[in-house]
Amino acid sequence: MLKVLDSAVPVACWSCSIGHNDFTLFCPHCSKIQPPPGGDYFSVFSLAPKLNLDLAALEHEFHRLSRKLHPDRFARSQDNEKQWSLADTALLNDAYRTLKDPLRRTEYLLKLEGAEIGEEHSGKDRVDPSRVPADLLEEVFELNMQLEEMRAAHTSGEKDAALEASLLDAKEKFEALLQAVDSDLRAEWLVWDAGDGTVRQPSQKRMVALLNRRRYLSNLVRDVTETLGA
Repeated sequence: MLKVLDSAVPVACWSCSIGHNDFTLFCPHCSKIQPPPGGDYFSVFSLAPKLNLDLAALEHEFHRLSRKLHPDRFARSQDNEKQWSLADTALLNDAYRTLKDPLRRTEYLLKLEGAEIGEEHSGKDRVDPSRVPADLLEEVFELNMQLEEMRAAHTSGEKDAALEASLLDAKEKFEALLQAVDSDLRAEWLVWDAGDGTVRQPSQKRMVALLNRRRYLSNLVRDVTETLGA
């Protein structure tokens, strides 16, 4: 089940003037739609910020709120309500896309806690040699040489079956390492969700390190895939 937030900053409803929590999309007293709420994506669904979520319950709540916010329901409403319907729907969609994805949810929560996770973790950057995990230095050096050989072979129209097989083996190994990272991240979710500040701080650092490692491994797998498919 969804875990509801215990408290939030009270604000007055624009329609009935009764106070309610500022994360509410609809006034609990008069049921009127409210302007886009403050707070974070978790509060949009009245959730406490946690890493383990009931995804089925999240999806059910998303569809329920989507139906209530649908612009067709506000065709004869005031202009402000029509505008809020669109704005609240956009907010709801962004929140759902982030929270339903385990990696995006982890990065989002860590950023809320002040962790430095920048654009280098967005999945668009090429492998940066300066960020090679120490335990992968030798393998990455060899992989980069093989990738260059394969690109040169493609340019010249040649085919190197042995080199291709070696790259496929490397790809499988890095994919296995990715699975190990994901397993470690899930373990840290349990630590984070159950812990207090003294436990969460070191857990946050471990998760940031795991995300960095995952980012690097994902880029390696992508580069091999793109080179083999060139």
